[in-house]
Amino acid sequence: MIGRLLGAGACAAAVAHAVPAPAPVIPALGSALGIRLRQPGAAGVALTFDDGPHPQGTPLVLEVLREARAPATFFLAGEQVVRRPALAAEIVAAGHRAELHCHRHRNQLRLTPRQLIEDADRARAAIEEATGQEVRDYRPPYGIFSASGLRAVRRRGWRPVLWSLWGRDWSRRATAGSIAERATVGAAAGDILLLHDADHYSAGGSWARTAEALPAILETLDGQGLKAVSLGR
Repeated sequence: MIGRLLGAGACAAAVAHAVPAPAPVIPALGSALGIRLRQPGAAGVALTFDDGPHPQGTPLVLEVLREARAPATFFLAGEQVVRRPALAAEIVAAGHRAELHCHRHRNQLRLTPRQLIEDADRARAAIEEATGQEVRDYRPPYGIFSASGLRAVRRRGWRPVLWSLWGRDWSRRATAGSIAERATVGAAAGDILLLHDADHYSAGGSWARTAEALPAILETLDGQGLKAVSLGR
């Protein structure tokens, strides 16, 4: 009997731990948990890029954004910032936001609360030292929050952010055309668009397809009367 009770308790704890995880595919769950998936009231679409900085992908994306005069938010991996702090600083110098993704790219569901906090704090320190900008937003690897991860993020005063549009540009099968189409279909004011300027944790060379797709994404959004906007508070 005791064994059954302990087993049931462990199962219940595991379920509670994973409750926030489906938020990227169940927007109502994300909203109920206070996770930002959209920007209600925004005049356009917020462009966001994960996993950088990357020595080729980030400069290419920055150049496209510069030509289009489009702001963006880059959710950075601390271990990549440590390797290329000057590139992280360049993101902010160009007028964009540098925010927190992780230090090492690991699923929160596999981390203890202590491991998660240590990873996030290490990344925050690296990002803030390199950019001179205070972190205010957090997006977890794979878009997966654990219950303890969500609590930890809020205790640090960071805003938990996911997305409402994505280009699936991390996939090996993605092309510039498929990325541009997926990223803009059904787009509306207030959407948050997820893209990647790096291939550190995804299909090799994916950054090149993203950079190639980005002008078409911006042009399509503009044709729909949607401008790129900042990921505001």
